Amino acid sequence: MNSAQQANQPGQPGPVKGGERPPRPAAYHPEAEVVVEVTDCPTEDAHAVFSALRTSFACDRAPDDVPCAVAGPHPTVWTSTFDVTELLAEPGPRRLTAPVSISLQGGYWAVARLRDSLRPAFAVRVTGTVAGDQEQEVQLQLENR
Repeated sequence: MNSAQQANQPGQPGPVKGGERPPRPAAYHPEAEVVVEVTDCPTEDAHAVFSALRTSFACDRAPDDVPCAVAGPHPTVWTSTFDVTELLAEPGPRRLTAPVSISLQGGYWAVARLRDSLRPAFAVRVTGTVAGDQEQEVQLQLENR
């Protein structure tokens, strides 16, 4: 078996190509993923939210991936996925120009862990929830501490 065949065996990471996600760590658990959506706010506020989360957890985006506004009649939605398996560090306080609404989607434990990780950086208020069997969606409003 050559190295390309071996790398594509079930349970083994495949080769990484430009623009693709890096292989998941061995301790990766899909139930620990949370999708975060930030919309209808200035790009610097979206960046403050995502940089606080990247301090705490592994993310599908590079640290230098800064949100950019998209021209058009509709609001821009920025999305990232975070793996909350391991807490890397606690974020320090971040500054927002105005309150920011975000949406979290994932398993109950993972969403609660991510929500709690935001508390050192922002004042966090739950503004809505939608519950499912295995997952939930939670709307949060973040403000300056």
